[in-house]
Amino acid sequence: MNRHGAYTNGYAASRRKDDDHYDPESRYSPWIANSEDIIDDEKDIFDHKWKGNRHPQSNRRKLLRNLGLVLGAICLLLWWFAPSDSIRWSTDDSYVGELDEIETVRYYDLDDVQGTKRGWDREERVLLCTPLRDASQHLDMFFGHLRNLTYPHHLIDLAFLVSDSKDDTEENLQRHLEALQHDPEQGMAYGEISIIHKDFGQAVAQDVESRHGFAAQAPRRKLMARARNWLLSAALRPTHSWVYWRDADVETCPFTVIEDLMAHDKDVIVPNVWRPLPEWLGGEQPYDLNSWQESETALGLAETLDEDAVIVEGYAEYATWRPHLAYLRDPYGDPDVEMELDGVGGVSILAKARVFRAGVHFPAFSFERHAETEGFGKMSKRMKYSVVGLPHYTIWHLYEPSVDDQKHMAEMEKEKKEREQKEAEEKERLKKVKEEFKDISDQWSKDKQALQDSENAALQEKLQKARDKSKNKNAERD
Repeated sequence: MNRHGAYTNGYAASRRKDDDHYDPESRYSPWIANSEDIIDDEKDIFDHKWKGNRHPQSNRRKLLRNLGLVLGAICLLLWWFAPSDSIRWSTDDSYVGELDEIETVRYYDLDDVQGTKRGWDREERVLLCTPLRDASQHLDMFFGHLRNLTYPHHLIDLAFLVSDSKDDTEENLQRHLEALQHDPEQGMAYGEISIIHKDFGQAVAQDVESRHGFAAQAPRRKLMARARNWLLSAALRPTHSWVYWRDADVETCPFTVIEDLMAHDKDVIVPNVWRPLPEWLGGEQPYDLNSWQESETALGLAETLDEDAVIVEGYAEYATWRPHLAYLRDPYGDPDVEMELDGVGGVSILAKARVFRAGVHFPAFSFERHAETEGFGKMSKRMKYSVVGLPHYTIWHLYEPSVDDQKHMAEMEKEKKEREQKEAEEKERLKKVKEEFKDISDQWSKDKQALQDSENAALQEKLQKARDKSKNKNAERD
């Protein structure tokens, strides 16, 4: 086994059986679908256990004390030919050298996967994570974005968690992945892909009113945190330098988003998230209010709440008066301007993998009165990692009309039809008036002409009589 740093391609040190072909039965298969070791929450994930650190020298001394030289030699031979599962990982070069010929051993140097601002030049691998629930209708749009990402596709591993879905999300996802991975265009295929199925008993409906209702926020976000943690723990590999969380319902986003965020070289970074609106609602609106800086008002509020309470932004029940990333957007501002944050939203997060390896996660409980992504931001700050947002770098979330919006649109549609009907009726009335006026005008013209003809005839008659009378007078005079 040749010693390498963390493998950028994720393969074993000895390129043998599992590197050049796809084996669906292999434990190292790049596809993980409905794996029992991932689905069972209460079972051990792997059957084997790591042994303690026993150097051959220390083992020999112990065996000499207990069983003597002969028995010690026998045990040493047994240890030497034991299965590879009993071999402990070590960073000692001489020890690794002894494992050169063991095919199942993989050696990783995590110092090589810390994450840098030009990861594409160093071939740093990115894990792109997307939780999915009843998201089939968004997958066409989502995979359109995947096809257009400019970060090298072979350096991006995809991980999807399908949970509590009642539609055909999982089947539709597999169809899209097959098409993407077999796309004839060069460089379109992605790296390792994981599809993980795990239900959490999420009962909140997926309509806008249910998802964003105040009463549903705390339990919903705690379940979402569990889903994110399951997805991350199952998909994160020693080869990953970055983790990019991306929701499936993003409508518009720069194709260079990964490079743009990565270039800031921050531990956790998020863009600003807005959404388009119909013109009658103002045209646009801040969407993600979960990216914010802490305030004294919010800290005071947290002290008055129960330890299990979860503060959520954008609701009258919790007036925090925090500076929100979304409200600081200038459409003409510098997209590279940074703002330090305490809480972050989950629509689009780029984080260095070392943050998660250090123990930061998405709290599925109340952590400093926050959960999920906002709790993740607070926990990252607590562990001294940098957390920033870009107020003028904007991506656009899909517009989903609320119940009130739908009622308003129905009323507007009704008013529009009534207005169109009135306009049609008015047009018809004017047409009839015009036609009637035309008839009257024609008759009046005829009558006028007849009158003029009559007057002309009378005048001609008078003139003729005058001429005749003048002739008679002239005749009598002669």
